Amino acid sequence: MGLFRTSFVAEGIPDKFSNAHIAQPFMKKNRFIIIIVLILLSLALFLVLKPRSGTYGRGLQDFAISDTSNVTKIFLSDKQNRSITLTRVNEGSWRLNEKYSARKDGIDILLKTMLNLSVNSPVAKAARNNIIRMLAAKSVKVEVYQRVYRIDLFGRLQLFSHEKLTKTYYVGDVAQDNIGTFMIIEGSDEPFTTYLPGFRGFVSSRYTTLEEDWREHIIFHHRLPDIANINVAFGDIPEWSFEIDNPDNHGFKLKSTFSNQSVIDFDTTKIIEFLGSFANVRFEAFLNDLDKSKRDSITSSKPFYNILLTDRMGKTQTITTFKKLIGPDKKDAGGNLVNYDRERMYALVNDNKDLVLVQFFVFDRILKPLPFFLKGGTTGK
Repeated sequence: MGLFRTSFVAEGIPDKFSNAHIAQPFMKKNRFIIIIVLILLSLALFLVLKPRSGTYGRGLQDFAISDTSNVTKIFLSDKQNRSITLTRVNEGSWRLNEKYSARKDGIDILLKTMLNLSVNSPVAKAARNNIIRMLAAKSVKVEVYQRVYRIDLFGRLQLFSHEKLTKTYYVGDVAQDNIGTFMIIEGSDEPFTTYLPGFRGFVSSRYTTLEEDWREHIIFHHRLPDIANINVAFGDIPEWSFEIDNPDNHGFKLKSTFSNQSVIDFDTTKIIEFLGSFANVRFEAFLNDLDKSKRDSITSSKPFYNILLTDRMGKTQTITTFKKLIGPDKKDAGGNLVNYDRERMYALVNDNKDLVLVQFFVFDRILKPLPFFLKGGTTGK
């Protein structure tokens, strides 16, 4: 076999048993591929490390959230040890501190702010240290959590979702132009002034850490089929007080709680209209910051109206209202002397924990007196 092999090589005839004629082109082709790969890797590394938007890396000024639809939780805290946690329940519902429903309009404004937040400019070097000290002493820390995927191929294949803290930054005071707001990304030492395109004003107020600023101003939110019983008591005219039972959404029962007598001849349409008015009853403002003596003076006065609602699950909800007294010599639209505000009144809600301000404009529809339900009854209050 050795002689056979040698004779072919000696005569210059290619040896079909040797790989030399294959190895050389193969190695040349591999070297070419390796060179191309190295060039591409170098280019990718250059693009990744290249600073964007001026001399600062994008990470130092990337305050905006590109997709707020996958935000699952927002945590805000300030230097006074106040904090709030907003947690998404579903597409249109958020919870506040795991206790209350959060205001949808407030959430929408905050998410829109986070989506469109833009950087105006870095803070001037002369003011930089002062702004950093200000942010350290007076700012709101913002943590944004989002739903992300451990495997995400260009948004087409997404597997193993989980919640992740994706962004942390600090919101400071308004800039001197009353438009920009000072902010800094956590871990950075470069503060920036930020703004919302098309909005003249500052955004720091949108990152409030006051719980009451985020709470839903809802008192009653019950549809007719959810209501089992409603009891309304009139403090000034007790004969107007009544109770409505709703056993099956059509066989209503009406009773005078003053005489404890059932009322037979009532207008069913008016009962349905009344019960339907409890679907969205809201208050105007919280008054929990009133000093104790003022609050005690209000809540110890004679109740104006009292409403007790019981739902199908047996859960009860109560609101007690009080007159909002005004100074002497006040007259209503008809020129009559009045001693209380005819537009607003006080109310205790949430198991008497919250003192709030409510409007008659909203409450008149659920403060119908007993005569209103009688056939031919016309009394509005």
